[in-house]
Amino acid sequence: MTRQEIREIASRRMEERRSQALEQAERRREEIEAKLPHVAEMRRMQALTASELTANMLSNASPAEKQANFEKIRKNNLECSALITKAITDAGYPADYDKVKYRCELCNDTGSTLYGMCDCFRRLISRVAADELNRTANMPNADFGHFDVELYRGVSKNGTDAYKTMKKVLANCIAYADSFDPKSSESLLFIGSPGLGKTHLSIAIARKVIEKGYSVVYGSLLDRLRAIEDEHFGRAQGDTLSILLDADLLILDDLGTEPSGQFYESTLYNIINTRINTGKPVIISTNLSVAQLSSTYNERLISRMMFAYKTVAFVGDDIRRKMR
Repeated sequence: MTRQEIREIASRRMEERRSQALEQAERRREEIEAKLPHVAEMRRMQALTASELTANMLSNASPAEKQANFEKIRKNNLECSALITKAITDAGYPADYDKVKYRCELCNDTGSTLYGMCDCFRRLISRVAADELNRTANMPNADFGHFDVELYRGVSKNGTDAYKTMKKVLANCIAYADSFDPKSSESLLFIGSPGLGKTHLSIAIARKVIEKGYSVVYGSLLDRLRAIEDEHFGRAQGDTLSILLDADLLILDDLGTEPSGQFYESTLYNIINTRINTGKPVIISTNLSVAQLSSTYNERLISRMMFAYKTVAFVGDDIRRKMR
C-alpha cells in the first residue's frame, strides 16, 4: 500500500471522528432541549444575536452608539449563556454536557492547525500504516496472561535459576508495556535459545502498546527486509522502510535468520541507526548469543546495538515441548 493510500484511509478515519463527535453532541443537545424546553427557547433567542450584530454594524448610528449597542448585545448574550448553563446543571447534567467533545482539542479533529498538519493526524497516519503492514505478518495470539512462567520452574542453566529469571523478565515486560512512551522507552534485545518465549512476550508488549493507542509494527526481520528489497528494486509497491522508521514501536523477530549480503546488512543498520537517532524504541529478538552476533554482523552495527539496547536474557528449556 502506498503512502498516499494510507493517508487517504487516515483522512477518512479523521472525518469519521469529527462526524461522530458532532453527532454525539447533537444527540445530547436534543436530549437537553426535550427535557428542558426553556433552554431551547433561550438558545433560539441567542441565535438572533448574529442578526442583531449585523443590523447594528449596518445601521446609521454613530461609532459610539454602535459600540454601546454591541456591548449591550454582548452582555445579554453572556447572561443568556449563564442562564442556560445554570438550567442544565440544576437538572443534574454537567455544564458542558451537550458541547462537542473532539478527541483533539488542537485541531477539533480536522487534522490540521494554523501551523500545518496536527500531531494527532500524523500519529493516525503512522498507526494506519502499521496496522496495514501488520496484516501481512503472522502475529501470534499471545498476551501476558497466557505466558506460563511455571513452565520454567525447576530448570537451571549454567547455575541460573530459569524460573526466577523468567519471572523477572515477565514482570519487566509488563512494566515496559504499561509505561510505554515512544519518546522515552528504551530499546530491547531479547536473546535466548529457541522456544523460550521471546516472540510471545514481544507480541504481548505489542498488543498492550497498541491498546494504548500507539503505532506498532511487528514482523520477522527477514520478511521486512525482503519487502524493502522488493520495493527498492521495483518488484513491488509500498513504503515499508518509512513505516518501520516512523512507527512508535518497532518489533523485529528472528535477527540472524536473514541471508548475509550488503543490501540486507546496510538496510538493517539504517533501521537501527535511524531509530536510535530519532529516539524511537525497537525490540529485536534473536536466537544467537552476543558472541554469535558479533561474528555475524560488522562491528559498526553491533556496537550501535550494544550501546543503545538493553539486553534481556531468556533462560530455560524449550517450553513448546512442555506445552504439547
